[in-house]
Amino acid sequence: MTSLPATPLLDTVKLPADLKKVDDRDLPRLAREVRDEMIDAVSKTGGHLGAGLGVVELTIAIHKVFNTPDDRLIFDVGHQCYPHKILTGRRDRIRTLRQEDGLSGFTRRAESEYDPFGAAHSSTSISAGLGMAVGAELAGKKRNVISVIGDGSMSAGMAFEALNNAGALDARLIVILNDNDMSIAPPTGAMSAYLARLASGRAYMGVREMGKKLTGYLGASIDRAITRAVEHARGYVTGGTMFEELGFYHIGPIDGHSFDHLLPVLRNVRDNAHGPVLIHVVTQKGKGYPPAEAAADKYHGVNKFDVITGAQAKAKPNAPSYTSVFGDALVQEAGFDDKIVGITAAMPDGTGLGKMLKAYPSRTFDVGIAEQHAVTFAAGLATEGFKPFCAIYSTFLQRGYDQVVHDVAIQGLPVRFPIDRAGFVGADGPTHAGSFDTTFLATLPNMVVMAAADEAELKHMVRTAVAYDDGPISFRYPRGEGVGVELPERGEILEIGKGRIVKEGSKVALLSFGTRLRDCLLAAEDLEAAGLSTTVADARFAKPLDHDLIRQLARHHEVLITIEEGAVGGFGSHVLQFMSSEGLLDHGLKVRSMVLPDIWMEQASPDVMYAKAGLDRAGIVRTVFGALGKTVIDVGAAG
Repeated sequence: MTSLPATPLLDTVKLPADLKKVDDRDLPRLAREVRDEMIDAVSKTGGHLGAGLGVVELTIAIHKVFNTPDDRLIFDVGHQCYPHKILTGRRDRIRTLRQEDGLSGFTRRAESEYDPFGAAHSSTSISAGLGMAVGAELAGKKRNVISVIGDGSMSAGMAFEALNNAGALDARLIVILNDNDMSIAPPTGAMSAYLARLASGRAYMGVREMGKKLTGYLGASIDRAITRAVEHARGYVTGGTMFEELGFYHIGPIDGHSFDHLLPVLRNVRDNAHGPVLIHVVTQKGKGYPPAEAAADKYHGVNKFDVITGAQAKAKPNAPSYTSVFGDALVQEAGFDDKIVGITAAMPDGTGLGKMLKAYPSRTFDVGIAEQHAVTFAAGLATEGFKPFCAIYSTFLQRGYDQVVHDVAIQGLPVRFPIDRAGFVGADGPTHAGSFDTTFLATLPNMVVMAAADEAELKHMVRTAVAYDDGPISFRYPRGEGVGVELPERGEILEIGKGRIVKEGSKVALLSFGTRLRDCLLAAEDLEAAGLSTTVADARFAKPLDHDLIRQLARHHEVLITIEEGAVGGFGSHVLQFMSSEGLLDHGLKVRSMVLPDIWMEQASPDVMYAKAGLDRAGIVRTVFGALGKTVIDVGAAG
């Protein structure tokens, strides 16, 4: 008689409370089922696969040992949160990851009570966890707070600032360092696990606490002596660490894929720890899925893929990506000028600097997740006569803004800022959208701010930045492929502060800054068909503005529309400020400024996001008709 297949264990775990009923011996089976569920889901949606595969056992162990959501669990960045979502009541929606109206690819407070803190940028979990731990103490609540942070995120200065503060406050905080860039040989791993259980047990921690209690009777010197003695003894078997010097009780490293190692340590820390504890857990990115384990990037971010072979679906681009065009152009220019250097903050391939790293490794620097340092490092290079290209995503450059202001702009240093992921980024949603760079850079004196309308213009801007030595200069470009224009053999040096007329007209003027130029040209076709002669201009520069071009457009057209893929306060605001000061608004000119809506736009396909923002062809046509006090008769024809 054939027996029926066993009910999947995962079907019985709807919420973390259900894990309490699962026997420890069955957890490896549950881990396999969570991995299978995650692999199947991400194969259909794309997303961050490798990081989540690496923390399946750790995530299960934390939710089993601790009482979430009352105990707070904070993930750093959030790339690794998919198993967490599966176990916290969101399994039925896991195949909507990163889709319109679906689950976010990161932790998100509005999505679940099990996400106490939203993430997407790195190195925030310890600071947030410390705030929660201190908040619980102030409110008189006994609560565990667990911050999970990766070894890459730990390289950022903010993480060390938080560690230092937590140690000084002697806060009840558990930091789990997820180290997926290290391996432990089996014998060492077994010994390490034994020592970790020993060090996290009541005896070791009790001696340390006894020293603190004796302080009140015998003075602080006795406490320090006892603490030093305990740490000296531990140092023989586990090694002293920098974390101990910062005031943390350090445990590990332990095997992050072994429940026999994880559960005793987590339970000991839950029951015995009083101050800040750091548990060093070693995991393997991509664990349990051979194609991910074998890949160089461990399938960090993937498109949809075939589960059996691991082969990712490849879009057939009509044109090279902007990132690729930038990388090729910089390598080309570096061949002509040995003063050019490239700087990236842990994103060599994402920014296109991987090509520079391969061609000129001695002139390309990956500084890790440290945008503030990257900017000031570039400033230092500029003082020595080099031409640094500090390539950072728009959303990440926000983290280095103080350095852009004080270390670069005020000193007038010629640092070049290639800004990738400018504007909408689709599935990564509002945390990664490049919304604000034009606004926060164009306010700075002596800053040159450019935006490429297409990939040919991007090549021109790379060469223009190489040639410009009078101060800082930036140029922005979006994620994804270009529009398919013919690329020049080499970029041209643009005249600083000069735009261009792309199409001549007489009634309506569309002044574009960046890659919305293509939709402006398409909108112009619809406007012409409606009898509205239309000029289309590419501003190229938000700072300095092309004053002559703006005067020409204002004086010879009835309607002037500025269009940009950025927040209010950027290009359009600077145009309006200039026109106001020149009196160009005093003679009946109808002016509209089209910018990103003043909301956090949730993830969707880029085309859907542009349509919702009104920054597509149809939206531009509607804006023109609205300025003229007319209604678009056939919006469909304009779309």
